[in-house]
Amino acid sequence: MNHYEECLKACLDCMEACNVCYDACLSEENIKMMVPCIKLDRECADICALAAKAIQSNSPFVEQICKLCGEICKACGNECVKHEHKHCKACAVACFRCAETCLQMA
Repeated sequence: MNHYEECLKACLDCMEACNVCYDACLSEENIKMMVPCIKLDRECADICALAAKAIQSNSPFVEQICKLCGEICKACGNECVKHEHKHCKACAVACFRCAETCLQMA
């Protein structure tokens, strides 16, 4: 698997984990505490989708998009890791893996 394929898979996995986390956070009892997580989940899922599209379409901006994606994934992972919920822990793992592959590509 080349690095583009690895990064693409990490972006798609992260996007899915963020969408699952976002949806699950909306059902948590203390939703106010989850607001930063919910916002970063949305932001992260969106940039992962854009990065995946940039990789697939061989965008001339793929390196810049992947760099930004890596930074947002790291921020989302750092937020998710603060919470004890299973969906947050799983999201953090996906975010950190995606951040690593995206930043290597940038």
